[in-house]
Amino acid sequence: MLTKTQTSLSGKAIIFDGAGKPFRTVKGHVNGDAINAIVVKNRYTTLCGSDIHTFCGHRKEPDNVVLGHEITGDIVRLPEGEIVRDMRGEEVQVGDRITWSIFAVPAGVEAPREDMPQKSGQLFKYGHAPSSKQDMFNGGLADYCVLRPNTAFIKLSPEIPLKVAATISCAHATVTGALRVAGDVAGKSVLVFGAGLLGISCVAQCREAGAKWVGLIDRDQARLNWGRKFGADGLYAFTPDTIEGNYPWPEVDITFDMTGHGEAMVAGLKSLALGGTAVWIGAVFPAAAVPIDAQRMVRRILTIKGLHNYNYDDFLNAAVFIEKNYLKYPFESLVEKEFSLAEVDRAFAYATEYKPVRVGVAIG
Repeated sequence: MLTKTQTSLSGKAIIFDGAGKPFRTVKGHVNGDAINAIVVKNRYTTLCGSDIHTFCGHRKEPDNVVLGHEITGDIVRLPEGEIVRDMRGEEVQVGDRITWSIFAVPAGVEAPREDMPQKSGQLFKYGHAPSSKQDMFNGGLADYCVLRPNTAFIKLSPEIPLKVAATISCAHATVTGALRVAGDVAGKSVLVFGAGLLGISCVAQCREAGAKWVGLIDRDQARLNWGRKFGADGLYAFTPDTIEGNYPWPEVDITFDMTGHGEAMVAGLKSLALGGTAVWIGAVFPAAAVPIDAQRMVRRILTIKGLHNYNYDDFLNAAVFIEKNYLKYPFESLVEKEFSLAEVDRAFAYATEYKPVRVGVAIG
C-alpha cells in the first residue's frame, strides 16, 4: 500500500475517440502535480445511460475522453502534511474506500444558486473531460482517478458491494435530487416512467420516503419485472395503446420521467391529478419538442420541474440511502453483466445490444 509520500504511480486509461471508433488503451504516469491531490485507485465503474448515449453518438462529448463517472475506489495518495476529511467530516486515510461527486467547482467560482453548485461556471465533470498525457486519469475507465480540488467525496464501508457503491455518485444521487425537487412524497401517489436504474432507484426511494402508492412504467418487460423487488405497487407496459391516452394506471400526485422521451413526458402530464407535479430528469439528449396542453396545465394547476445532475445534499443523502438499504433491496443484481477494464469494447457492445439495467467494469 502506498503512503502519502510515495509518488510513483502508473497505469492505463481507456480512451474514447468518438462514436463508431474503437476504444484505445494508453499508459502513463499520474501527473506529478497530483502530489497535492487525492489519488484514487479505481475499483469499479458502472456504465451510465449517458455513457451509452455518448458511445452511440446520441450526445456529444469531447473526443479523446476517459468515460465513466459512476465510480468507487480506494485512496492511494493524500496531500502531504494535511488532515483530509470527507464531506461528513470523517478523516480519511490511504486505503479508505470512497465515492465522489460527478463534478468539481473550481476555487473562487460562485454557484449561480446555493442549491445548484452543479451549474457553476468552469465546472469540471469526471468522465466528460478531454484526456491528455498530463491529465489522463480523470474518469472511471482507468486505473486511477486524480480528484480535483473541491470535489465532494464520501468515505464508504467496504461492506457495500462495489457494484452498488459505484452507482451512488450518479444514478442514486440524481434520484435523491428528484425527490427533493418533487417535495414531500409521504402519503402521495407516484408514477415513475422508465425502469432503468434511475427509475428503479426512484421506486425504492419513494417507498422509503413514505409514498402511499408507487407505479412503474416501461416498454421493456424484463426491466419492468424488477419493479416488485424494489417496492412498486403497480407495473405497466408502455404500449402504442397507452400512447393514445388509454391509461391502465390511476391519476397520481407526482410523476417522474427518467426516459427523456416526449411521449412519456406527455403521458406523465396527462396522468397528474389536480395540483400534481411532474419532475423531468431524463431529457439530457437532443430530442423533438414536447407538446404541452397549456389549458390543462392552467386549469388543473399542474407544475413541471426539471433537474440535471444533483447538489451536495443530494449526493450525501444518496449515500445514506444506500447505506441503509443496500441489503434491503437487490441493487447489486441490477449490474447484470460485468467486464474487465481490458474488455471495455465488449462492455459497451453488450450494453448497447442487450440493454441491461447496468453493465459493470471491474478494475481490480
